[in-house]
Amino acid sequence: MAVRLPRPHRFDVCAALAGLLGGLLLWGIGLATRPADEPIVLLDGRWPILLPLTLMAGCEVLRRTAPRSALLTGTAALTLDTVTQGSVATLIMFTDVVYAAVLYGTPASARRIPWITGLLTVAATVVPFAAWRVPEALLLGVAVGVVSFAPASTGLIVRNHRDAAEAARLRAEQTALLAEMDRTQAVVAERARMARELHDMVANHLSAIAIHSTAALSLDDPDTSKEALSVIRENSVEGLAEMRRLIGILRDGSGDREPAAAPTLDGLGALVDSARANGLDVALDAGHDQVPAPVELAAYRIVQESLTNALKHARPGRVTVRLARRDGSLTVEVSSPYGDRDGPRAPGSGAGLIGMRERAALLGGDFEAGPVQDPASVDGRMWTVRATLPLSEGDPA
Repeated sequence: MAVRLPRPHRFDVCAALAGLLGGLLLWGIGLATRPADEPIVLLDGRWPILLPLTLMAGCEVLRRTAPRSALLTGTAALTLDTVTQGSVATLIMFTDVVYAAVLYGTPASARRIPWITGLLTVAATVVPFAAWRVPEALLLGVAVGVVSFAPASTGLIVRNHRDAAEAARLRAEQTALLAEMDRTQAVVAERARMARELHDMVANHLSAIAIHSTAALSLDDPDTSKEALSVIRENSVEGLAEMRRLIGILRDGSGDREPAAAPTLDGLGALVDSARANGLDVALDAGHDQVPAPVELAAYRIVQESLTNALKHARPGRVTVRLARRDGSLTVEVSSPYGDRDGPRAPGSGAGLIGMRERAALLGGDFEAGPVQDPASVDGRMWTVRATLPLSEGDPA
């Protein structure tokens, strides 16, 4: 199978044609770099000049796609041009080939070519002067430096600037990517926080509305229906008030704070009274001192959601709410009778347990919920929600 050669760049083809046509023009009018009687000219006459000129034009075509091969071939062509009368176009194209070999070649070539051309320039300056002892001999080193070391150094400088610009562009892209990731994470965290607040604010009231409306529809008792409607109206008004507060927070657009009217543990009494009005038998044992605001909000929401779950799923019986402060943490425990219940019940999605677990995790605390054996219970089974919230500020676990 034949090897497919890389396609040359359009600019390289144009540069090669320009160099070739310029060299042919100089050849046509008889301009050369050396007279035929110089000792270095071994191939005198006009026609030998065309061979290195054509080879150097071919090297120009490959200056970007195969810079190392172009440099090696160009060096041979320049050596051949040296033993002829020479062409300025060949010299100019060779300097461009050296420049391209450093700029487009491998990193190893970019490091080595300037050193090699620099050593050749020094040697071309020192050796002829030491041999001939005439100042004119120094011009040979100047010529070698102009033809080889100068374009190699220029190519290295341009390559370093190009690499620095590319590195800066990559750093800018990485910074933009990290900023976008941070923004996305912040949006996700804010949406999760708002989802927890919305669920905790409204789920309790809507669950009570669903249960009492089902009871009012299923029981043909005017007194019971009137009492159920009263509870429904009370929960509707409270739910709307909570919803308005949350909508106000969303419209405010500042996601760096909790709701302005964030509940506190001092409001647990009113929360328990509301649960009792909805039909739960609740006992509150809140033994705690002043706690940080984030812990206070999380504890209140955990108790609120636990009472909502008890209203929706628990069997008739005593629901116990306990808060205790010990060992630098606040322990919240809510127990309710576990088992099948008679009468209407509201459906659950499991979002409440997820929200409670997230609240505890954000504070670096522990959370567990599930049925446990309780000898004091009639059936010996209770559904217990237990959260341990650290009081000291630190990194979340």
